[in-house]
Amino acid sequence: MIVCVAEKPSVGAYIANGYQVTWTFGHLCALLDPQEYTEQWKAWSLSSLPMIPARFSIKVSGDEGVHKQFNVIKSLIEQADEVINCGDAGQEGELIQRWVYQQAGCKCLVKRLWVNSLTEEAIKDGFQQLKDQSEYQHLYEAGLMRAIGDWLLGMNATRAYTIRYARGRGKERQVLSVGRVQTPTLALVVKRQAEIENFVPRTYWELKTNYRDMLFNAQIPVEDGEYAITSEEQGQALVDSIKDPPLTITSVEKKKGIESAPKLYDLTSLQVDCNKKFSFSAEQTLQLIQSLYEKRVTTYPRVDTTYLSDDIYPKVPGTLAGIKDYFPQVAPLLGTKLPKSKKVFDNKKVTDHHAIIPTGQRPEGLTADEKKVYDLVALHFIAVFYPECEVSKTTVLAKVGEIDFKVTGREVLKPGWRVVFDDKDDSDSTENNENTENTESTKSLPAFTKGESGPHEPLLKEKTTTPPSYYTEATLLRAMETAGKTVENDELREAMKENGIGRPSTRAAIIEKLYQRKYIVKQGKSLRATELGIDLIHTIISPLLKSAELTGLWEKKLREIERGEYTAQQFLDELKEMTAGVVRDVKSNKAGMLCPVCRQGLIIRGNTRYGCSRWREGCTYAEPFDK
Repeated sequence: MIVCVAEKPSVGAYIANGYQVTWTFGHLCALLDPQEYTEQWKAWSLSSLPMIPARFSIKVSGDEGVHKQFNVIKSLIEQADEVINCGDAGQEGELIQRWVYQQAGCKCLVKRLWVNSLTEEAIKDGFQQLKDQSEYQHLYEAGLMRAIGDWLLGMNATRAYTIRYARGRGKERQVLSVGRVQTPTLALVVKRQAEIENFVPRTYWELKTNYRDMLFNAQIPVEDGEYAITSEEQGQALVDSIKDPPLTITSVEKKKGIESAPKLYDLTSLQVDCNKKFSFSAEQTLQLIQSLYEKRVTTYPRVDTTYLSDDIYPKVPGTLAGIKDYFPQVAPLLGTKLPKSKKVFDNKKVTDHHAIIPTGQRPEGLTADEKKVYDLVALHFIAVFYPECEVSKTTVLAKVGEIDFKVTGREVLKPGWRVVFDDKDDSDSTENNENTENTESTKSLPAFTKGESGPHEPLLKEKTTTPPSYYTEATLLRAMETAGKTVENDELREAMKENGIGRPSTRAAIIEKLYQRKYIVKQGKSLRATELGIDLIHTIISPLLKSAELTGLWEKKLREIERGEYTAQQFLDELKEMTAGVVRDVKSNKAGMLCPVCRQGLIIRGNTRYGCSRWREGCTYAEPFDK
């Protein structure tokens, strides 16, 4: 008997093929809780830390329904000659299935179904190309190390910081939840908020002049971080000096350029666009695109690439033909030879899955929100096969006295792919567009001629520097993807994904967890750290726990395990050492005592001295480390 184990009931229905079909739902199995390893770990005490099991074990985890379903799977596996793993085709899906087979005592041959979509054709092809489970061993090991890492650091750091620093005692004690990904993510929000709150605005002035109804900007050399005009008197003197001399055009340069269509979607870029356009949360977008996948109209969603593999190219005409009745923009592409650009098709940029695209199935029965997400995916897919947008960029230089001026303009010569988006500038999506440049003006300029000269009207504009913006879910997702670094260039962002914190499939859940634990709140679209969240980050003394960059390096090693370039044992040894170090830091730290000044707050450790956790309420206690 051959048994197929799907990821959930709805997916199991697609696999009915004469085999016995069953399914998991979520994590049926989990690592044991600390007290299930030893009675000594039941009580929360510093003396019992670090908790590092000699061998990690799993259990069936959940309610009666979970145990009932597990027993169904176990019974079928005991009778099976062969098991086919039809779980979610990713790291987490592999881990979920492997743990179930281990707990069920599976001894028979296990094969793996790996598909990019749930269409009948994709599933049929997948069953014809089943792989031995051993080919996905590295994927499983990476998932296992991720789970063990989260357990080791999460359990030990949470207990250590709660015991030492949390307010209250016993059941009244507030748990300080610390996690491998959630804490550096929270630290990003707290840091940005501090930058905003501590921001000191500066006033400066810009010199401009109006010539032929176009504003030219003065080009005055400045030192890095400085402004050319720092006082109104200085600015007015410059205005007075150029009032009388005419403006003379010294250069007119036109350059033709191209702008490529927005890239196809990976999960993060889709969540970013849906947050910007529709105010969907990251979790909401994930649920919607997962539903579209299960309805067979889009491909596998939990991906981190914006590219397609070469083998998809021959299937594109059929996919486009399948959605032509829903998108009139497809009509010009039918019957033509479609371009095969390296910006779209690149085997080197695709590992287990390609970018999110339509399957070509009829998109029927979609909810209003599902349709919004589906339309984004489909329009991006259509657009990459349209011609590139041709533009003309004009730079005009001028001179008045000794001061240089400049104005720039841009004109769309041939809209190309832009017609797919109803001639609207798809600016929210073109952050993925590597050829898009920021210009001072996006309108056409009048015909200027080199050497022409005439009167002009100088003016002085007062400006004030502004603080950075609060994170939104969209910008926080991008920050997680690039380990906190601000990256505008798409190619560089692609290269940095390996060092991002978390995975595309888990980032939404991390943000949701920060909401649930009341570490952050949403005000409009802005994310704000709560006092609880701020205090937690200030309390944590280990740089490892709140560094996005260090966590990103850890993520890179997990990906290397997945590729077989780094061993799970090496990573596990590092995990144990890191965990022991985190606990050692807390145990040796003098912080945690009641503040001797206000007698209400707890002593916390800063960069060079101890202080009171109630410093925001005005407590003045401070003590250097050497005391």
